[in-house]
Amino acid sequence: MIHYQLRCEQAHEFDGWFADSAGFDLQAARGLVECPGCGSVKVERALMSPAVPRKGRAPRKTRKPAAAEAPPVAIGGEKVPDQVRAMLQRLRDEVERNCDYVGDTFADEARKIHNGESEARGIYGESTPEEADALAEDGIEVSRIPWVPRADG
Repeated sequence: MIHYQLRCEQAHEFDGWFADSAGFDLQAARGLVECPGCGSVKVERALMSPAVPRKGRAPRKTRKPAAAEAPPVAIGGEKVPDQVRAMLQRLRDEVERNCDYVGDTFADEARKIHNGESEARGIYGESTPEEADALAEDGIEVSRIPWVPRADG
């Protein structure tokens, strides 16, 4: 395994482990290496100093903090890994681009769409746990997703 310090086009730095340098090159060319901070697939190897141990000593493992590292996100009291946060940020971006925000009228609007009283479309907003349970009991499919801060701040 080979360890690389990586940097995306937004200057976020992060670590990556690959079978060999050709493995990194292949994955990066296919867009499979992605920044955990912003989701960018425009990633390159960053300049690294070699780990040269002193005679008879193993190299110390250090991690340089990323310059633009996003603050940790927690869901239910548990820290969310950077990759999961990046996926949730992309999901949020997709929802915001493709669905209508209906605020706290979410349950009412979902019910109207289900009953054919309102235009069928993707919506998002807020509901109480009781409203979400009532929708599910009536056969109205809804999903709850953790709403993390946007990738762009």
